[in-house]
Amino acid sequence: MSRPEYQAPPELYYNDKEANKYTSNTRIQSIQAELTCRAIELLNLPENEPAFLLDIGCGSGLSGEILDEEGHFWVGIDIAPSMLQIALEREVEGDLFLQDAGHGLGFRPGTFDGAISISVLQWLCNADRKSHNPVTRLNRFFTTLYSSLRRGARAIFQFYPENDDQCELIMNVAMKCGFQGGLVVDYPNSKKAKKFFLCLFAGINGTESKPQMPKALGVGENEGDEPKTVNYSSERIQERNTKTKGNRKSIKDRDWILHKKGIARMRGKKGIPLDTKFTGRKRKSKF
Repeated sequence: MSRPEYQAPPELYYNDKEANKYTSNTRIQSIQAELTCRAIELLNLPENEPAFLLDIGCGSGLSGEILDEEGHFWVGIDIAPSMLQIALEREVEGDLFLQDAGHGLGFRPGTFDGAISISVLQWLCNADRKSHNPVTRLNRFFTTLYSSLRRGARAIFQFYPENDDQCELIMNVAMKCGFQGGLVVDYPNSKKAKKFFLCLFAGINGTESKPQMPKALGVGENEGDEPKTVNYSSERIQERNTKTKGNRKSIKDRDWILHKKGIARMRGKKGIPLDTKFTGRKRKSKF
């Protein structure tokens, strides 16, 4: 099957039919969740602290749901109106913007604590119109992304490169725009499970001397072997959540609850409980 980015521009390819089919496909849901979980791991965010993240190419909000489960706040951008419409119908928690990443991002400097992007970056390498120049679009995107991230934040891009030249092009443009980092390839010896993650650092903060590249998964597997730990199913996701949530404190505190209720009120939802002194209060254990 031809890759989607070769068939039509994203705003045309993901029409109402394709957007609905993409969102309702359980296999895609599982893969999207698995990739998002891995991207969050690579962000290396502080434990037990909610972060404000940018989801680039958020689509119908599948990746945003995982950010919600992890207790983070997020803003999503996407170029496909049909995808964003489904996200609105699904009542995702993040704020949504219809935007072409190749035109640059219009956020204030230092807005976000990190950024993720799942299966999107390769689209910017296409020239879908006569006015499109991949290098120019990538440069505008990475320049404005660097500005919108706080110093020391990371941006993680899971993508499907066409070849090594495309990887080199993307990394060269990102480095010229101020980023540091490189490519993390999980399960490099597996045809099915091999995944590319571009891990970028927006400078360093005051506590770091030099950003360290994260380790790839599955390095050292025998050629042709399929890693037994990779299983695109809900069981693996539930297992991961059980392990992580059991070892950390809940970050859904009073501020988090008030923020979510405020968003619901702005969207006109009814039946939102009033804010009182008991909102977000920790209840005593019955045992």
